[in-house]
Amino acid sequence: MARRPLPAILSNGSAQLARSRELARTAADNATDVLHPLITITRGLRRLAATGRHKWATTPKDRRGPLLFFVATVVLVVALAPYGPLLALVTLMAAAAWQGREPKDPAAEGPDATQIERLQSLYEALVPYFSAAEDPAPLYAHGGDWEAVLTDHGFDDTGRITRLVIRYPAYFTDGEPAARARIEQVLTAKSGRGREYHFAWDEEGNQLTVTVLGPLPTDIAAQRFVTAPGETILGFTDPSDVQRTLPLTHGGERRDVPPVVWRTGLRSTEPHLLAVGRPGSGTSTLLRSIALQALPYGDVLIVEGGGTGEYACLTGRDGVLAVECALDGALAGLEWAAQETERRLVSLNRARQAGHPPPEDTKRPLWILLDRPSTLGHLAAADGERDPQSLLQVPLRHGRAANVTVVVAEHADSVDALSEAVLQHTRARVVLGAATSAQLETVLGAPPHTTPVADVPPGRGYARLGAGPVLRLQVPATPDPYDDATSDRLREAVEALLPARSVGDVEETADLARPSVVGAEAV
Repeated sequence: MARRPLPAILSNGSAQLARSRELARTAADNATDVLHPLITITRGLRRLAATGRHKWATTPKDRRGPLLFFVATVVLVVALAPYGPLLALVTLMAAAAWQGREPKDPAAEGPDATQIERLQSLYEALVPYFSAAEDPAPLYAHGGDWEAVLTDHGFDDTGRITRLVIRYPAYFTDGEPAARARIEQVLTAKSGRGREYHFAWDEEGNQLTVTVLGPLPTDIAAQRFVTAPGETILGFTDPSDVQRTLPLTHGGERRDVPPVVWRTGLRSTEPHLLAVGRPGSGTSTLLRSIALQALPYGDVLIVEGGGTGEYACLTGRDGVLAVECALDGALAGLEWAAQETERRLVSLNRARQAGHPPPEDTKRPLWILLDRPSTLGHLAAADGERDPQSLLQVPLRHGRAANVTVVVAEHADSVDALSEAVLQHTRARVVLGAATSAQLETVLGAPPHTTPVADVPPGRGYARLGAGPVLRLQVPATPDPYDDATSDRLREAVEALLPARSVGDVEETADLARPSVVGAEAV
């Protein structure tokens, strides 16, 4: 016996039912939107009526008569006044609309339960450091009140602390770096690792302000910066640490970014720079950025000890005297630089004694960029040659007067191989890559006010100019345009800054640079 098919209304009844529910829901939503003013006014009239009944019920019986007489008088005056009923109706509708509005949920004040637990845990962690047994009224005690000392706090969307103001007792030794370091370590561990925290110690007010710092922009490409002669942009830092901003192009738009400006020349107090970092941290990028900024105004001599060809793009360019990678070329170039420094000093001295302005051939700045001199020192020791760093004594000692600037970049594990002259005269310091607070203090001469992190992008580090504060630093992206891993955008940005090539091929350009050593000896 063949089965009879179900009626169409039963076979697709579920689909029609779902469609009907969707249509009904849509119609209800549309009706709610259209009738929302009417619903609001109706709700307001109901609330006004309830308020009136409550007012009538709470009125004593002996006062109800005068109240009715007063209401009747008001109604009569409104009825006899021109446009009185219309104005009364408009006033009643406005009052109903105001009373019928939906109240907004009040914003939650204070931290929630999870945030309170985190603050209490942080408070308990600080008790061993901010308490003393002989204190009669301690601010910090196990099971104490955290609200008395954590006066201000902020959290992000994930519940992690972003800002914290901490009071501490006056007897805490906040003037000792070791005591501060212990507190900063505890706060970093309890507030969340992997972020950079800024610690502002107010020793007079016995107060510590902890702020989470955002990441510095890493996509700012090399470009023509708006600077005065003698100013070099090492990178960019936090807006609160410098008093100046620099207009530049960032991500296709114009914006102002706080820069780290290094001033060189006759009036500079830090005429020479030392950059230290691990392999891949961005020290070569920093030297390329400095070279591109110096070429429009001066001459550049580059000595590369690593032999990786990081500066091949500068070979044969206008203003580039030489790019030396071999030991013989490095010695010849640095020897010429030392003699050129002496020649400039003699010319300047003669001009001053005669009462003349400085000669023109001494006004153009000379930049000596030396990358990884320790490698060249090892090669020189193996061949029985003199250390190339010994040739830097004259440019380092008398470079400011002769308008000669020396920039040295070295790996962090080879800092001990640097000569005493380099360490003594390079008072502008940069440390790139991951480093501990002790390593930063060894190179910079002072610890940073932030917590270093283990994972940082290339070109990220710290800078200190002389006796100034330690600043966070992000070097502008200046990669090697000949590297296949360089993106097209960054390659085009660097190539746009490269000067034109000199007349002749690369070999002729290098040969033209070396005879100047003989000319310097003749002078």
